[in-house]
Amino acid sequence: MFFRKSKKAAELPQLNRVELDVREELRNKRDPFNIIMKTVKELGKQDMLVLHATLKPVPLLGLMKLKGYVSATSKAGHEHWITTFVRKEYAAFLQGEQDELPEAGTESHEEAHAGCSASADAPPQTHDGPPRSIHLDNRGLEPPKPMIRTMDALEKARPGDTITIHNDRVPAFLLEEIKTLGYPYEVESQPDGSAIVTIKKQ
Repeated sequence: MFFRKSKKAAELPQLNRVELDVREELRNKRDPFNIIMKTVKELGKQDMLVLHATLKPVPLLGLMKLKGYVSATSKAGHEHWITTFVRKEYAAFLQGEQDELPEAGTESHEEAHAGCSASADAPPQTHDGPPRSIHLDNRGLEPPKPMIRTMDALEKARPGDTITIHNDRVPAFLLEEIKTLGYPYEVESQPDGSAIVTIKKQ
């Protein structure tokens, strides 16, 4: 993949290219989400992730945006999409690429809100008023939509607000992210195998 850099981009430090090809997993109907997230977690500040997939990874774009990344996506051939992710401060590296720039993930944010309860569609963050309780029913959603909805709600919540989510199972990877952010949480396993997680935004 050829990167055309603008004068602004030329002033930036060289980014390290990290390639990840999940086409084989997708063709065999295996979910590559955990593989992708493990790679993302190991990225350094000046690493550029180049993801090869059989389709445009729309839900992932929204999640990566919440993590501070911007992206560019192009179709390289039949069942071959290439998406490049860089931290938003290095967005100039993506100039000249197709599709998503700093607004990457708009589609997935809209999808993520589909089916949210009224309380989940919180108004813009202010510091007035009592703490709110936000409820999300994530059951029946394919990964990474439950994580995207939850992280989006946390981003929009005010300090002191409580976000309660109901997932099909204990969201192990999400809990790891919540722990990294430093938010306290409680997990209640349900008789049907689902889990209710209560997160406090501080």
